Amino acid sequence: MKRKIKNILFITGSRGEWGYIRPILRLIQKDSDLDYKLCVTNMHLLPSYGSPIDEIIKDGFEVHFKPFMALDGYNHFSMVKSLGILLSSLADYLYSDPPDWIVLAGDRGEQLVGAIVGAYCYIPVAHIQAGELSGNIDGVTRHAIGKYAHVHFASNEDAAERLIKLGEQDFRIHNVGAPQIDEMISANIPSIDSLKKKYALSIDDNYILFVQHAVTEDYQNVNNQIETSIKSLIKINIPVVAILPNNDAGSYLITNGINQNRTNLFHCFKNLPREDYLGFLKHSKVIVGNSSSGILEAPTFKVPAVNIGRRQNMRVRCENVIDCDFKIKNIVSSIQEAMSTEFNAFLIDNCLNPYGDGKSSKRIIEIIKSTRVDDRLLTKLLTY
Repeated sequence: MKRKIKNILFITGSRGEWGYIRPILRLIQKDSDLDYKLCVTNMHLLPSYGSPIDEIIKDGFEVHFKPFMALDGYNHFSMVKSLGILLSSLADYLYSDPPDWIVLAGDRGEQLVGAIVGAYCYIPVAHIQAGELSGNIDGVTRHAIGKYAHVHFASNEDAAERLIKLGEQDFRIHNVGAPQIDEMISANIPSIDSLKKKYALSIDDNYILFVQHAVTEDYQNVNNQIETSIKSLIKINIPVVAILPNNDAGSYLITNGINQNRTNLFHCFKNLPREDYLGFLKHSKVIVGNSSSGILEAPTFKVPAVNIGRRQNMRVRCENVIDCDFKIKNIVSSIQEAMSTEFNAFLIDNCLNPYGDGKSSKRIIEIIKSTRVDDRLLTKLLTY
């Protein structure tokens, strides 16, 4: 009798969750019991964001479904309509080619759409980095995904305990760590010299990595926030490697703000290959902005992070993170503290990433392979 191969659908619409799922896909490519389908959408398909799908294909991954969902003039209302487009498109795709599992990652709207479609079609849904907190609509989205998901992959004990408090059954919850950490530990991270040569940069390792995204609820303040951040960075007066934001309501305001206020010390990128981004992170003096990369990834390299504003509020964090508000004086002083000899010496002995040990992807694969899909799994009950 021919062995059945489990077919797993992954959905990615942003750089962040691509970092979550890429190491898992690498393992699936080597596993004779598993195969994958890859849905690539949103900013990955847009030239204005550097067409990240090109890097996905260059990495050796086949893209099976490319729904164009992003409408022009991205604001609150176009975000909602764009998700509606994906909902309809994904339902049609799953009708024609239903997978055995859907694996989702993180807290973005595209992942919520995948959870809704999967749950209503009685396809088991697994959710990576379930149960975490954050300070904006993404945090609400993450917990909404959790209510549809049949299996929860928590990245730490705090998140696992929260899922239980939210009424999820114990057998669904697995504390596996964060899979994006796996590649950071095992990958061949490029040197600063190779990055300088590749991108024709006149910098050494004395630079700031800057990644700032729009906060959906603070749409009306985005202009002031990015202007404040750029002015603060200019005061530090060292080179800045800036990565342009995700495709969210207000993201074009971030991009415009960077382009209008930058000096010749700024080197801006729409998108970078994953390894190159990790290289710029590893060799930087500090990562500044409101990206989860400062919370989740920077601790592995013992890189300080200045986290500005509310976007990462309440997330479990390491000693590398310095929080501040959108005031120039506070941002400048936080960056100066982060770059100090004393702070970096402290991190050498006290910075241990709470999000994983480099083996998360393997755990996720083993759990999916061993989980029995039956009525008990697909029929969700709340414990309260």
